[in-house]
Amino acid sequence: MDNRILSLKNFLDGAVSGYHAIATLSDELKNAGYQLLSEASAWQLVPGGKYFMTRNGTSLMAFRVPQNAPKGFLLTASHSDRPGFKVKENPELKNAYVRLAVERYGGMLMSTWLDRPLSVAGRVLVETEEGVESKLVNLDRDLLLIPNVAIHMNRQANDGYKWNPVSDTIPLFGGKDAAGKFATLLEEAAGGKVLGHDISLYVRQKATVWGLEDEFISSAALDDLACAWCCTQGFLNASESDNIPVLCVFDNEEVGSSSQQGADSDMLQNVLKRICGALNLDIYQMLAQSFMLSADNAHAIHPNHPEFADPNNAPVVNQGVVLKFNANQRYTTDGVTAAVFRKICSKAEVPVQTYCNRADIAGGSTLGNISVTHVSIPSADIGLPQFAMHSCYETAGCKDAVYMMQALQAFYSTSLTVENGNYILK
Repeated sequence: MDNRILSLKNFLDGAVSGYHAIATLSDELKNAGYQLLSEASAWQLVPGGKYFMTRNGTSLMAFRVPQNAPKGFLLTASHSDRPGFKVKENPELKNAYVRLAVERYGGMLMSTWLDRPLSVAGRVLVETEEGVESKLVNLDRDLLLIPNVAIHMNRQANDGYKWNPVSDTIPLFGGKDAAGKFATLLEEAAGGKVLGHDISLYVRQKATVWGLEDEFISSAALDDLACAWCCTQGFLNASESDNIPVLCVFDNEEVGSSSQQGADSDMLQNVLKRICGALNLDIYQMLAQSFMLSADNAHAIHPNHPEFADPNNAPVVNQGVVLKFNANQRYTTDGVTAAVFRKICSKAEVPVQTYCNRADIAGGSTLGNISVTHVSIPSADIGLPQFAMHSCYETAGCKDAVYMMQALQAFYSTSLTVENGNYILK
């Protein structure tokens, strides 16, 4: 197995929640010599310095300062969250069994969560003598399952059944004797009295590489942890350019990005302003020489349902990185930004595909169109082609993941300047 795919697989296996994903990416940055900055402190930045910051444990931004005077920013944006089920407060529900009350987060394919071993992971807030401490928790065992109703009792199960989140998707925790024991498990895992938590269900099945030639990778949260990992690897492995490279991993994309740590917050704008302030740069001149890639996965043409794809813009798994287009600005790609990205990929010998929604099927939005309302810079939307987006277990191509890492390394290694509307790439 290609070591780059192995590293992606290991990341996906450990990123059982958005909190764990950001913790792993933070460790990657620290191991590469990046210094953690606090939003509550003044930033002292120097040429050659490598820095990152986090917000709420689920968003991250990292950047490097070139040795020479920088001309603009090169940014990628991805996200750490995934559709799923969040555990409610006071979650235990009791009848003949003990179940856990959960709430839907984002637009998941609900049926895919049934009849699978599940567990819970996330952030737990523990009482200390000084106040409150935040801890990562993973109840790393086959702990829960959402059982299906037998076909004998639900004859409509294969005929377009409508799932009811109040009754159909409640995970089973144990028999009557399990009452009160979920809180005990949390406190044992966190090492103290729990005052609050942000924990969600996750699928216990590990990431798998499969296919005749091991060409596919399947995992939970490929959308969008695969892009978050590829962006990070491209960022870390790039050579120095005349621009400031910026890695952005936001939270809450799956519910509209409107949070303190989402793409619709002040996070991106504030960080870029602070960089410019610390380096005595004019932010408006910097933004005029900047470029963003919004990296969030794309729908591949489905092997069983090719009719759902646009005939001429239907990406195929393992045939290249996808440029995404939408006339109504769901995606930010236009002729200019598509040309710039294609030029970068051409130099890196990375194939590029295109995606458009079929004209009568509405698509979703992503990070780019939200981010550029806060910082006005050209942007292109890209992604890995994948199957079963928003399933609890998704599938993409191993070759495409490598292509994405290569494309993003080439992007971050580029020196980009804009002169009279023309883009000069070195």
